[in-house]
Amino acid sequence: MNGPARLSGFVLCAILTACGGRGAKAVAAPGLSAAADRQGDWRQVATPADRARLRSWRGAWIDALAQVRGAGLMAQLDADPALFDPDRALPDPVPPSGAYRCRVTKLGANGTAMRALTAYPVVDCGVDATGGVVRMYKIGGGQRPVGTLYEDSSARTVFLGTMVIGDEHRALPYGKDGNRDLAGYVERIGPRRWRLVLPSPRFESLLDVVEIVPAG
Repeated sequence: MNGPARLSGFVLCAILTACGGRGAKAVAAPGLSAAADRQGDWRQVATPADRARLRSWRGAWIDALAQVRGAGLMAQLDADPALFDPDRALPDPVPPSGAYRCRVTKLGANGTAMRALTAYPVVDCGVDATGGVVRMYKIGGGQRPVGTLYEDSSARTVFLGTMVIGDEHRALPYGKDGNRDLAGYVERIGPRRWRLVLPSPRFESLLDVVEIVPAG
């Protein structure tokens, strides 16, 4: 597909500096094993299970919204259509390097322990682009996605990574543990606003939507 220059695989160091953006600051991210350093098309990197998740992203949106609507909780989503409209994507989807603030909203309940809609507090996250490799990572919170962006189209990039949990300081290599693997899309939804959409997470929800805006 046409789009920006191809983005390749990644290795995360123990400490990453989010640089290059206005107001950027140093941020810490968990390290990732060199075994996750992959090159080429995301389709050659993604596991079969994650390729299936990415293909079925719209079905995950529809099922999640149906649960939220059935629980009578659509008002929160209706108040922010840019964030929660599945078809709201603008060109140039890659966030510049820098420090960001992220807010996770979990839609739909996967099991009985979660509500149909759960919004978490805003936390720090970061984007680091070095040598054509774009890394994205969430810093705060008990669940912290860490991964890289791969070219997909002019309005969407593919996120492949893993979930860091609790007090862990190092991410598992992508593809080692299917329960930790993450696959989703990053899209720009405003002049300085992006979202990471994770369809069919392994636990808790049917769809995770992560709002991404510059810090400060």
